[in-house]
Amino acid sequence: MTNSDGRQPAATPPARKARYAQGPVVRSGEQLVGTTTDQRLLESRGPSDWVHTDPWRVLRIQSEFVEGFGTLAELGPAVSIFGSARTEVDSPMYKSARELAWALADAGLAVITGGGPGVMEGANRGAAEAGGISVGLGIELPFETGINEYVNLGINFRYFFARKTMFLKYSQGFIVLPGGFGTFDELFEALTLVQTRKVTSFPVVLFGREYWQGLVDWLSGSVLSGGNISAGDIDMLQLTDDVDEAVSIMLSNRDRASGPKRPE
Repeated sequence: MTNSDGRQPAATPPARKARYAQGPVVRSGEQLVGTTTDQRLLESRGPSDWVHTDPWRVLRIQSEFVEGFGTLAELGPAVSIFGSARTEVDSPMYKSARELAWALADAGLAVITGGGPGVMEGANRGAAEAGGISVGLGIELPFETGINEYVNLGINFRYFFARKTMFLKYSQGFIVLPGGFGTFDELFEALTLVQTRKVTSFPVVLFGREYWQGLVDWLSGSVLSGGNISAGDIDMLQLTDDVDEAVSIMLSNRDRASGPKRPE
């Protein structure tokens, strides 16, 4: 068919199909499944065939740890940057994430994120633009399409707990930008491990005073006065709006961690 002027009409682009990453596999269209691997693992209702299938899941879980450890073993000093996947590209926090990651990478630190869009993309983009190692630890979710294009070292996980282990094991600190439940989960996971001394020398920076001040006030007020945390626990959190200050905190921790070791 041609138009009145003899030209071929422009082809209608196909509708974009929903897609998401399932571990190392990307699914779309008829290949989409209705549940995630984590969901099926934690499901306790239904037939008792889980007795026979759960032992085999252990091998898949084991493979995620092996893949993560093998890929990141020689990563070197790294900082994780967390924040909302919903942050728009033209927002100030996307810009801040990009600047933070650029400065960290320029100083020789690898940057680790969850590999998704929003703040994570901004951080991966900044690290890649600085010529650094831009790590993305993706997770199987029904509403995300996989690791963003700025990751130059990426792993897709099925299980949250395997992924969390990689964040904690291979990061020397966290910079946490505004985010939602996922960001809170990562933040409080780190604080719990620092509080219980499962990890040491681990700074946590909350970037964005206006966003985080209410949380810090609640912790300093209701939670502390109720005897549920100690006064020193509040000191684990460092608030700032300044990129240079956040980067300086991470670099200072790197220098302490890599300083001379005491003779045995």
